[in-house]
Amino acid sequence: MRYRRHPAIARRWRILALVGILLCPACERQAPAPPQTSASGEIRTFTGTWTTIGHRRTVHLGGDRQASIFNFTGSMLLGGPHRLKRGFKAEVIGLADSQSGMQARSVWTDEEGEKVFSELHGAAAGPDQPITGRFIGGTGRYAGVSGEYSFKWLRLVDTEDGEVSGRVVDLKGWARLGPAEVRQPAAGGQQ
Repeated sequence: MRYRRHPAIARRWRILALVGILLCPACERQAPAPPQTSASGEIRTFTGTWTTIGHRRTVHLGGDRQASIFNFTGSMLLGGPHRLKRGFKAEVIGLADSQSGMQARSVWTDEEGEKVFSELHGAAAGPDQPITGRFIGGTGRYAGVSGEYSFKWLRLVDTEDGEVSGRVVDLKGWARLGPAEVRQPAAGGQQ
């Protein structure tokens, strides 16, 4: 004996199957994560990449000792769910001595023009040496920022006339945003 389906029941099963097929892709998608907002004082960790180009001027101090002044500009991209921002223009100016180490200052500027300031220190000058940074303030949302970061510098190009390009590896750190800067209205009540 052959089993026959009732036409109304068969139609309901087809509709149910069609609804199931249409809903399956929606079930696989996860709801988007809410945007990350930061309360003042929250610690934000990050990793990143940083490529630079610039100039170096060197003087020889006898024997193998030498000192250099340098300035670099480049692009920095930060990763991590709680990073400060995704991208910055990063500028560095400093002095490196093959015996006493490296001292530098850096300014990171985001796409809105707000800046993060930091001090850089290295025990020894030269490529592949660990460098540490300490945030010392900023403007706008970065006013009062504190924190630290570290990286190693890899020189890619170093010409005889002092042009240098390189990149940073193992960039990682943390930052704590301070209270937001209060902006005063300009004369005439305009901002």
